[in-house]
Amino acid sequence: MIPHMHLYRTHNCDQLRIANADQKVRLSGWVHRTRDHGNLLFIDLRDHYGITQCVIDSSSNIFAEVESLSVESVITVTGSVKKRSNETINAMIPSGEVEVWIEQFTLQASAELLPMPVNQDAGYPEDIRLKYRFLDLRREELHSNIVLRSAVIASIRRRMIESGFSEFQTPILTSSSPEGARDFLVPSRLHPGQFYALPQAPQQFKQLLMVAGFDRYFQIAPCFRDEDARADRSPGEFYQLDFEMSFVTQEDVFEAIEPVIAGVFEEFADGRFVTKTPFPRIPYDEALLKYGSDKPDLRNPLVIVDVTDTFRGSNFSVFANAIEKGAVVRAVPGPGAGDRPRSFFDKLNEWAQSEGAAGLGYIIFIEGGGKGPIARNLEDHRLLELRDALGLVDGDAIFFTCDKPNKAARFAGLVRDQIGTSLELIQEGRFDFCWIVDYPMYEFDEATRKIEFSHNPFSMPQGGMEALETKDPLKIKAFQYDIVCNGIELSSGAIRNHLPEIMYKAFEIAGYGADVVEERFGGMLNALKFGAPPHGGSAPGIDRIVMLLADEPNIREVVAFPMNQQAQDLMMGAPNSVDQSHLEELHLRVKIPPKIND
Repeated sequence: MIPHMHLYRTHNCDQLRIANADQKVRLSGWVHRTRDHGNLLFIDLRDHYGITQCVIDSSSNIFAEVESLSVESVITVTGSVKKRSNETINAMIPSGEVEVWIEQFTLQASAELLPMPVNQDAGYPEDIRLKYRFLDLRREELHSNIVLRSAVIASIRRRMIESGFSEFQTPILTSSSPEGARDFLVPSRLHPGQFYALPQAPQQFKQLLMVAGFDRYFQIAPCFRDEDARADRSPGEFYQLDFEMSFVTQEDVFEAIEPVIAGVFEEFADGRFVTKTPFPRIPYDEALLKYGSDKPDLRNPLVIVDVTDTFRGSNFSVFANAIEKGAVVRAVPGPGAGDRPRSFFDKLNEWAQSEGAAGLGYIIFIEGGGKGPIARNLEDHRLLELRDALGLVDGDAIFFTCDKPNKAARFAGLVRDQIGTSLELIQEGRFDFCWIVDYPMYEFDEATRKIEFSHNPFSMPQGGMEALETKDPLKIKAFQYDIVCNGIELSSGAIRNHLPEIMYKAFEIAGYGADVVEERFGGMLNALKFGAPPHGGSAPGIDRIVMLLADEPNIREVVAFPMNQQAQDLMMGAPNSVDQSHLEELHLRVKIPPKIND
């Protein structure tokens, strides 16, 4: 052993440069790849930091041992750093101008035959990748995503502290909450028949911190919800930047968090555009009208236009008759779509039918008018009105949805997304942010025929008690807001209802008596009765932020150890059964539901 040299390494596998030439060094890592050139054997040695090429000559007395190494075995090599010849320099890696000639070698741990490759892109089924996640995490792309996640969280934490926020932890074992999703329950050993719940969010605790007199709280908070998986949502658990502030208006919340979010995205944007602060504020009703969604992707330049009045009383009876029965007509522009072949429109029609619509009506504008089934049955002055309303020219098209307002808005939003994608109008390399504001406090549920909360029952209604007592509930707006980036909701937030009398009234309108409110939210109500400051906050999702920055379509690519879509951890075998003695200790009995025959 060379004196004074560390047992495992003097450098990591990303450090060596020309300046290290002729130095004796020691490296440790995984055998990433080997290349046998006859009298020379090349090993790409990989660790957390990067790759260094190592070389051994066939004349070496340890050549046979090194040659027999399996990929992903862990080794330590000692040798001299040599400058590579110009023709063999690898500009793709930072250490690519040098290589280490192996003089000593130690096998730290051999690797068996791999169930999936590490030194190439993932192409393996998800169940294999999740079962062997520790191998999957060795892949460069996924490894980089997890490092990015760590850096993003560190940046967020630093920015929040610099903005005057204090980090506090809130309980993981708590009571079942009415957040909306299913709770994960934990049985109590000491209190038979009773359960803790894992927090869906620290919502009530962070509000209680404000009631307790703290001013600016934040936490990188784990949240637990028994929900189905989606591309942008993990089943089971996720993390959010949870924060709350006292004595603030809605604008104060925006001004506090925008520099943090924008700053993090600018730090890791790698040349991509980030919306400058202040972010656009879009009222909920306007978002549904213009984009057909309260999560608009502003990289798509298309704007939906209401053209109900143009079709009202028109010769196109399909739309005209529907309008008389309460339908609306929304139009989505298709710039340049008129030049596409008929098959383009046929495919869009098939897509619309796959979404549950009868089809997708359209008009193609040509000199002197329009063509298509709708154009043939529409008066010339109405065609001109449509053209002017959407600012279209010859060669452009227009697509229509006709239905009751909510359904028309939703489908028009889908059409906008589909047309934007089909015409390649989505602007890449951008992070387009906006706030969606002025959410309705209540909505009418067609199924139950009752007024219900539409978003967050604990939000302060705009206009306070006076609005609750004098206005049509369906016209009351709330101080609720979502922050959206590229069509993905990063968080919901609100100015909270901190006055018990307003909370009682708000729940009364939704059909909940005071006794129900006190039973379900007694802890929070009790605190509010002892003097609560006006307060508000939000909770941007950490997983979704990293997913956007990593440009990954699925949230599992930015989580170190995710579950599969069935909420199973294939690597650790969770959930699993437990010993009968454990169940008895918790006073539980398992009842397996009967299997349903096919």
